[in-house]
Amino acid sequence: MGIDWSNLFKRYKNLWVALKDDEKTVIASGRTAKLTWDKARKKGALNPILAHIPGKLISYVGGQR
Repeated sequence: MGIDWSNLFKRYKNLWVALKDDEKTVIASGRTAKLTWDKARKKGALNPILAHIPGKLISYVGGQR
């Protein structure tokens, strides 16, 4: 089942986020992946999930050719 990140988009668009294992809870955010990773590690996260939240939401259905 997919995870609804629409709330993340509203707050973190154009930023990187570090997430807990539940893939919903934000540990840290920043302009770069490295900055975000470092912030999350300082907060005690051993292996956070990094994701970039886009500046614009677009629909996508399908795969690559």
